[in-house]
Amino acid sequence: MRLINLKPDRTWSFVLAALPFAAILAAYTLGSAIRLAENPGDKLLPSFGAMAEAVRHMALEPDPRSGIYHLWNDTASSLSLLLTALAISTLIALVFGIMIGLLPIAGAAFGPVVAVASMVPPLALLPILFIIMGLGDAAKIALIVIGTTLKLTRDMALRVHDLPREQLIKAQTLGASTWQVGLRVVLPQMLPRLIDAVRLELGPAWLFLIAAEAIAADSGLGYRIFLLRRYLAMDVIIPYVIWITFLAFLMDLALRLVQRRAFPWFAGARTA
Repeated sequence: MRLINLKPDRTWSFVLAALPFAAILAAYTLGSAIRLAENPGDKLLPSFGAMAEAVRHMALEPDPRSGIYHLWNDTASSLSLLLTALAISTLIALVFGIMIGLLPIAGAAFGPVVAVASMVPPLALLPILFIIMGLGDAAKIALIVIGTTLKLTRDMALRVHDLPREQLIKAQTLGASTWQVGLRVVLPQMLPRLIDAVRLELGPAWLFLIAAEAIAADSGLGYRIFLLRRYLAMDVIIPYVIWITFLAFLMDLALRLVQRRAFPWFAGARTA
């Protein structure tokens, strides 16, 4: 049997998926044990026990001065900024993406500028945003919006172009106006595809947030990581990185569940 036709069952799929994670854990455990055996005070690869104690301190013990629980306060601060920015960028991308993809006039007017602007590195705009908008949350939200909206808009426009032209022609033949074609033919098919596009932008969105918090913030996951790096507190930094990854995974999982429940026809067409 050719490898291209060899499909693992559910049990083997789980085993194959778990193997890389097990290899990473084993490699870290071995490396940490070797370094700590040579130098018990080594901070580069802390033991799992040290990281667990650090997480307990950050999550379950309030700060003596402020009384806040740093892990949960940082998580709430970062997620509020990230979700607000993603909501704004998703709405803008949906409207302008459909408009650019559906209307030739809009595509000719806005398509080129969106394509060119999407090539600008968003992090290069961060100093400009801080100068114009200050060091508060508005600049951080603006960075995420700029960094994700343009790519989402281009993706939506391309997905509209990929729709079978026959659908649009049939809708117009039946008397549908431009608004009706957009709302009743294009929009329902773009929503599940928009979820896919947002899933792909979760990583860049987290990157922009962490970078902005590292430069100017007094709370947030990125702020805490870059604050503690000066103390080489890897027992906190590594769990924070794992926590960010876990949050991103949960967001991706939530989007997949919404897509599956709200648009079962799309998942069925994909697996067909």
